Amino acid sequence: MLTKVGSPTSAAFFVTGSIQQVKSHRAMVSKLRQFDPRRSIHWRDHWQTAKHFASYVFVRLVVAVIQTLPLDMGDSICRTLAGLISRHLKVRHRTTAANLAQVFPEAGQAQCRAIEAAMWHSLLLMICEIAWAQRRLHLTNWKQYVRFKNSPDILRNCLSKRPTVLVTGHFGNFEIGGYTVGLMGCESTTIARRLDNPFVDAWVHRFRSAKGQRMLDKDGCAMEVDQHLSDGGTLAILADQHAGPKGCWTNFLGVPASCHKALALFSLGSGATMMAGTTRRIDGQPMRFESACVGYVDPLDDPEGHCASVETLTKWYNAQLAKSVGEAVEQYWWLHRRWREPPPRVAKRMAKAA
Repeated sequence: MLTKVGSPTSAAFFVTGSIQQVKSHRAMVSKLRQFDPRRSIHWRDHWQTAKHFASYVFVRLVVAVIQTLPLDMGDSICRTLAGLISRHLKVRHRTTAANLAQVFPEAGQAQCRAIEAAMWHSLLLMICEIAWAQRRLHLTNWKQYVRFKNSPDILRNCLSKRPTVLVTGHFGNFEIGGYTVGLMGCESTTIARRLDNPFVDAWVHRFRSAKGQRMLDKDGCAMEVDQHLSDGGTLAILADQHAGPKGCWTNFLGVPASCHKALALFSLGSGATMMAGTTRRIDGQPMRFESACVGYVDPLDDPEGHCASVETLTKWYNAQLAKSVGEAVEQYWWLHRRWREPPPRVAKRMAKAA
């Protein structure tokens, strides 16, 4: 039955509909007020997990392709990509150029650009070598790929019942160095930061621990490290990390750098021998390495006084790492912010000491 507009029935219908709309609007406003953004966090977590997994799948696909490449083809691809990154994309160019200008003030722009391109080639080749090592570097054929320098010193310290602190830097292929030492039967504990992607972090962890390395997250590991050294274990650390304004300042490659005091304290506190070691690429070819003991000092037998204090020991291992970098400057990570401006009081003290 049709109702005329303006009739009492139509007016009641209109009023009733308006009241329902108002109630619906009020209910919606009430729900919005009660909405707690924290309840939606799990959706963001799922989305972040999906992105991490997608990135992990992409990385594994790239690694699978790399593992199928011949060494010379991988080397050529890395060289081409290095030129693209350094000359056109200019990834971390400002930091790299600033670092090179500080360490090599007399070098021209052409020389610095050549070092930058060679550094990117070394970094990309390092990634390929990590992928290749899992398939090609074994206990039966390691002599084809690795030679040791001062091997008696390496074995004496790594196999000793006394604790050892092994310091190295972002130089050469330090990942292959740890892998090779484990391959030789020298178990060690390494301090490293967890990667943001948990899937990639777990995969890298499996590679690092495949031959006996034990990984510790750098956050909150002091108690475990002390116990490990008390048990006579070997601790491996990347020593060229910026430690902030309150670190132990010393010269590294002739430029003031802040170093973590804990490295020296690990050795001095436990009486552990400190050994400086590096693994660099040799013969201008991929998968050809020299693992070397650059030097070592023993707090219990220190006639030269290198272990007299945190400052003297920090100065010693920085000098050893600098010596290694000088043998192959293109294999150092010039792109990371190793050098920062020291506080005024520190700069004044270092200038007076110089």
